[in-house]
Amino acid sequence: MAGLNTKIDESQSNIRTITWENLTWVDVVPPTEAAVKHLQSQYHFDPLALADCLSHRQISKMDVFSDYLFFVFHFNHYDKKTRISTRRQWSAFVGKDFIVTVHTEQLKALVDMFHDCQTNKEARQKYLSHGSGYLLYQIIDQAIDSYFPVLDKILSLLEETEHIVFDPNKEATTELSILRRDIITQRMVMFPTRQLLIEMRSKLNQYSHIQLAENYDDLIDHLNKICQTLDECREVVEVFKDADYTLVTQRLNRVVRLLNIIATIVLPFLAVSSLYGMNVPLPGGLERGSLNTFLILFGIMILLTLGMIYYFRHRRWI
Repeated sequence: MAGLNTKIDESQSNIRTITWENLTWVDVVPPTEAAVKHLQSQYHFDPLALADCLSHRQISKMDVFSDYLFFVFHFNHYDKKTRISTRRQWSAFVGKDFIVTVHTEQLKALVDMFHDCQTNKEARQKYLSHGSGYLLYQIIDQAIDSYFPVLDKILSLLEETEHIVFDPNKEATTELSILRRDIITQRMVMFPTRQLLIEMRSKLNQYSHIQLAENYDDLIDHLNKICQTLDECREVVEVFKDADYTLVTQRLNRVVRLLNIIATIVLPFLAVSSLYGMNVPLPGGLERGSLNTFLILFGIMILLTLGMIYYFRHRRWI
C-alpha cells in the first residue's frame, strides 16, 4: 500500500515500525538493553535518556534536545489477583519525522492503538498524518480515556467500603487500607502527568502540522477533573478511616464494659467462695456449719448482686 511501511525488525523482535507518509512510529515492547543499543545506533539518542527507558524509578519529566524531545510518563497497572495497583513507566522520543515509544505490554491503550494503525488505514490517516507531536497527543489522550473506567472502579469500591465501615458485623480495616494505597498510587501518576502536560503544551507545536494548544487544554481539563475526584476520594477515605476507628473503639469499649460489669457482679461470689474455700475452720463452714448458714450466705450474695445491677442501671452503665 502506498505510503505505508510496517515491519518487525528481524534482529530485534520487540521493535515494531510503522511508516506512513513522512512519519515513522517505532514501538519498543518491552524495553531491553539490546533494543536500547539498536535505538542508539539508529537515532543517536542521548545515552542518559536511553538509560532512563530501562530504569523503573524515573519521575515524570520532559528533556529538550536540539532535534528531539524526550518524555517519561507513568500509568497505573492493577493486578486483580493481588488487588494491588502499581505505577509503571513508559517513555517517548519525539522528532520531526519520527516518534519512538518504549513501554511494556501492560500499557494496553498504546498497544491497541499501535495495532490499530498496523491494520487500519483510517487509523493511520487519523493518527499519523499530522506529525509526531499530534501522534503523541493522541497516545496520551487514549491513555487518559482508558483511565476513566479505573476511576469508576475506585468510586464503586468507595461505595462498597462505606457499607462495610458501618456494618457492625464486618471488619473494614483491610478494605480501607487497600483503597487508600490504590488512591495514593493513582495520585502519584496523575498529578505529575498533569504538570508535565502543562510544560509540554507549547513544546510540541514544532513537531505538529496543526496547533495543539486547545487539544492539550482539553487533556489538562480532563486531568484536572481526575485529580479533583482523587482528592475527594482521599478525603472520603480519611473520613471512613476515622469513622471505622471510632466505631471499632466503641464496640471494643462496649465489650470491655460488659466484661467489667460481669466481673464486678461475680465478685461477691468469688470473695465468699474463696474465703470458705480455705483449709481453715470458720463459722458456718462444713466442719461447724449448717444448711441455714449456707442459705444465709447465698442470700447475702444474691442481694449484693442485685444491688450492683440496680446501681449500674441507675447510672445507665447497662
